[in-house]
Amino acid sequence: MSNHAAEVAQQLLDRGKYQVPIDVHQVANDIGLVVVEQDLEDQVSGLLVIKGNTGTIGVNANHHINRQRFTIAHECGHYMLHRDDTRVFIDAVPVFFRADVPVVASSSQEIDANNFAAALLMPKLKLQELLRAQPVDAFDEVALRRLANLFGVSTQALTIRLTRLNLISF
Repeated sequence: MSNHAAEVAQQLLDRGKYQVPIDVHQVANDIGLVVVEQDLEDQVSGLLVIKGNTGTIGVNANHHINRQRFTIAHECGHYMLHRDDTRVFIDAVPVFFRADVPVVASSSQEIDANNFAAALLMPKLKLQELLRAQPVDAFDEVALRRLANLFGVSTQALTIRLTRLNLISF
């Protein structure tokens, strides 16, 4: 996992004094981004257009709220990490597009933006604190769902984050 992406997300969390579940609209606003819900094609989760030191995130209004939250956090990650490299980001499945140039989903920019989003939405210290108080078994779907709901993320995103942080194993 990109330590840099997680560090930038943590610095942003520390500056903003955000509480779980992280208000991604407020985060976007705090860093100079406007979020607009749009009726996008189903395979397009979101986009980011940067002009100067501001930008606009378009998020697919038809996607589940947890998906929208992750998309907004992902686009904030692009803004914080990649705004000097690219000015337009269009995130679609299974290919991501950058200024009309297709990029494989495993590109370092996409990995970084996903890591940023995960670190922003599911802060490591808060996860550790909660799991110390009440450990979660990897096969306890009810406990995983309850924890995912607390953070406003999918159980899949939570499970990936917990696994990568070595806070849960299978």
